[in-house]
Amino acid sequence: MKYKRIFLIVADSAGIGNAPDAARFDDEGSNTWRHIAEAVGGLNVPNMESMGIGELTEIKGVNPIHDHPNAFSMRLIEKSNGKDTMTGHWEMMGVYTTKPFITFTDTGFPKELMDELEEKTGHKLIGNYASSGTEILVKLGEEQKRDNSLIVYTSADSVLQIAAHEETTGVKELYRCCEIAREICMKPEYYVGRVIARPFVGNCKDDFKRTPNRHDYALAPSIDTDMDILKQNGYMTSCVGKISDIFNGKGVAKTVKTISNMDGMDKTIDQVKNDDWNGLCFVNLVEFDSEYGHRRDPKGYARALEEFDVRIGEMISLMREDDLLMITADHGNDPTYKGTDHTRETVPLLVYSKSIKNGKRLEDRFSFGDIGETILKNFGLESSSELIGKAIDEI
Repeated sequence: MKYKRIFLIVADSAGIGNAPDAARFDDEGSNTWRHIAEAVGGLNVPNMESMGIGELTEIKGVNPIHDHPNAFSMRLIEKSNGKDTMTGHWEMMGVYTTKPFITFTDTGFPKELMDELEEKTGHKLIGNYASSGTEILVKLGEEQKRDNSLIVYTSADSVLQIAAHEETTGVKELYRCCEIAREICMKPEYYVGRVIARPFVGNCKDDFKRTPNRHDYALAPSIDTDMDILKQNGYMTSCVGKISDIFNGKGVAKTVKTISNMDGMDKTIDQVKNDDWNGLCFVNLVEFDSEYGHRRDPKGYARALEEFDVRIGEMISLMREDDLLMITADHGNDPTYKGTDHTRETVPLLVYSKSIKNGKRLEDRFSFGDIGETILKNFGLESSSELIGKAIDEI
């Protein structure tokens, strides 16, 4: 065991150039990192620059530094068929997805699904289109509160979300309706990755606010992942942000909820300061995707990347010699690209440790699963034949 603690941080959607098969997804020419930098006249990310991020694509304001002895830099090419959150994260832990989860971003959910959900829940359904959770409350929250209906909406991910007022509808009733939706959405024609309960409070559109009583009804991987193998062998699998929801709790030893990127970094740094564990801290920072990628806000995205870079500097100053940091992404979401969907891109992988002395840029890797396989190899564990990935031996 070379590293006792491994911190895997996913900057959700921070892709670094269209994947070789991007044209198949109608995403040719997308590049989240490059186009954000161009849109704002240059990025200031000195910590990731010193790890070699500028070697992986042209990024205005970022030097392509080749001398980074404490870090390896490389690009990962997704093998699975998809460009959504679950597919990307599952592949990091060895799961190869051949059939993508169904999305309803452009069309809303079919009438047959909505009719069945309305009949079985006993509530009128409103909405049924892709939207941010805050915006749809402004538009439909007062109607929901008045009529005790249910707001149904989706996003670029494979997700069906239901919002209802905590006092009018009640959290228990909202959960009951989401359980019905989860059962309906197990049908092959509606096969979505997650059904999410989105309770809110407030008196009117000006003060509606979502509460911490969100609950995800997610699909779990059908096989044991690299994270399961770690947990089964007594290693910590601490999941910060929405990681536990993405895996439906499978392979998760500890769940740490977050409310923002900076809160996620606060709680990750708290674990850096805590010496009493060996294993994996798996982190998702979702605001890159939810607040800036989907909303096509390159300025906000740039600011978030720069703020993240500051926190990386804080984190590595606290890391021990036998700690390893891995920074990556799960897909792209180029905020300068057409539409509001994710983009099929390669993702960066920056690997840092004070004990690495021969860091350099490595060749492209052909599966996100190389991350999980590398983590297992570090702890002397064997993967299963059902999982994909090859260990990055240089690490």
